[in-house]
Amino acid sequence: MPQAKSGDTVNVHYTGTLEDGTVFDSSTDREPLNFTLGEGEVIPGFDAGVIGMEVGETKTVNIPAAQAYGDPREELIVTFERGAFPDDLEPNVGQHLQLTMQDGSPIMVLVTAVNDDDVTLDANHFLAGKDLTFKLTLESIE
Repeated sequence: MPQAKSGDTVNVHYTGTLEDGTVFDSSTDREPLNFTLGEGEVIPGFDAGVIGMEVGETKTVNIPAAQAYGDPREELIVTFERGAFPDDLEPNVGQHLQLTMQDGSPIMVLVTAVNDDDVTLDANHFLAGKDLTFKLTLESIE
């Protein structure tokens, strides 16, 4: 039976969990993830985990943070004066906001601190710095 290799377009069902077993994402209730191996469309550890699988095979891969979303980057944590926010926005710790970059592209940020003068926003991916585990099932190779 053929094995998935770089350049193949594959369909993969997956369930991603954190070290404590918390599920952070799953394709169980939707279509499998479709991507081309080796094209950088998914995190490196996920891509590497699928290479060599056969259609119908299920396996579990542990992906260290470095092969997932990397470590959190300090330069993506920024503090703004409260006056930089619209008057009708009351930022709260834990709140997700969508900002627009200078080039017009959207970016999601997490409010991590709020005081009378400042608001701190974190633009790191929410899984940055976390080791991930994925249960993978290769559904097909196109």
